[in-house]
Amino acid sequence: MASNVEAAIRTVVTKGLTAVASLNRSLQDQSDDHPFLTGIHAPLHDERTITDLTVTGTIPVELSGRYVRNGPNPFNPDPRGHHWFVGDGMVHGVALKDGKALWYRNRYIRTDSLEAAGGPKAAPGPRRGMREVVNTNVIQHAGKTLAIVEASSFPQELTYELDAVASHDFGGTLKGPFSAHPHRDPETGELHAVCYDATTPDTVWHVGVDPSGKVVREEPIPVADGPSIHECTITRNYVVILDLPVTFSMKAMLGGAQFPYRWNPDHPARVGLMPRRGNAAEIIWSDIEPCYVFHVANSYEREDGVVIIDCSVHETMFAGGTKGPNGKPLGMERWEVDPAARKVRRITVDSAPQEFHRPDERFFGQPYRYAWSLGLPEADSAFVGDAPIYRYDMQTGERQTHDFGPGKVAGEFVFVPRSADAGEGEGWVMGYVIDTASDTTDLVILDAADMTLPPIAAIHIPHRVPPGFHGNWLPDAT
Repeated sequence: MASNVEAAIRTVVTKGLTAVASLNRSLQDQSDDHPFLTGIHAPLHDERTITDLTVTGTIPVELSGRYVRNGPNPFNPDPRGHHWFVGDGMVHGVALKDGKALWYRNRYIRTDSLEAAGGPKAAPGPRRGMREVVNTNVIQHAGKTLAIVEASSFPQELTYELDAVASHDFGGTLKGPFSAHPHRDPETGELHAVCYDATTPDTVWHVGVDPSGKVVREEPIPVADGPSIHECTITRNYVVILDLPVTFSMKAMLGGAQFPYRWNPDHPARVGLMPRRGNAAEIIWSDIEPCYVFHVANSYEREDGVVIIDCSVHETMFAGGTKGPNGKPLGMERWEVDPAARKVRRITVDSAPQEFHRPDERFFGQPYRYAWSLGLPEADSAFVGDAPIYRYDMQTGERQTHDFGPGKVAGEFVFVPRSADAGEGEGWVMGYVIDTASDTTDLVILDAADMTLPPIAAIHIPHRVPPGFHGNWLPDAT
């Protein structure tokens, strides 16, 4: 971490640059019909609690817990310089128990920025960063429900009913930024993440959180240009660092962009394998053709020492304008990273456009068989649209598809095992599906083993849940 003097200098410089950016943003057209503030992405303005949910089908009685997803929901949206990734956070959750849907709740993440925009009062607790936004994921760790984001703000702890408790720095043990994409090692119970911060463009960190919820590792890794690292992944011996050509853009920031990251063809693309207890000097770096990865399905070490990474890949990202994710999706790829030769072999698994890969998390970082993903629409439609859910059998190569039909827009689907000792892939996948005709949403539960079957159950939410990012099934304590 930076010294106190360095931190003070950065704070002063950052405030000056922010003032210039704000001025330039104020000169932009406020009447802009922004695609991530209108239509299917229009924000939901109130917090609701619904306890009389209608259900079609039968909710499995084994499901006892909450499905909760986080995403951007700007309280007082301004199209000038706006980006999908920067809206105020809002969680949407459904509680299930004994075959019943107990409630739906949506709640703002109570941040200083939300309060400053006229929203509800901020939750107490420690803070970091100039602008506090927590809008990307929600996890359960060490008995706490945590809304999380990358690069800036601390997580925020929530109650079981999704109300704010406090900003959360893991009991004072987290000193720097956290991630929207930590991964839990099912063998050790540790969380692993690769974290970055725009104010420190020459460093990213491997952050480790132990099963009790204490940060036990913030290992600095030298980088150039301030790369945006949304995802990391792990194997039994390595943390995988995806240093790819989306980097901080001072030009974009000073021009008023609220998300100042752009495609940078001059930034070398590389994949790093760092020993999980090692340091930056021990990283094995391998160059790769320029591309970008938001999400990994899984990764593991083959018997010959080659590291396998299955992921959704884009040819470029943030190269086609300022208004959101853009770039040609290349589908699902398998990367074979040879640490001895320091080379990466890229193999196309399926060229169908897709994102938001999820595995059976009990097998994360290990040899595995099944992965699920969300298809992307062929045409540019604000990143989401009519598209199926896929299931991949990585042993046989079989792909199953579930198509919800025209006008039905799905988000990320997550796998839930039937029981703790169920076989891999035995259980369900669930996620939100918007009906654009009725402007309503269903929490849909599918049979994970046969995606061609009709939904097992659909819990009907009588309004549109705006497209968000990541969620999880948060099981009740047993």
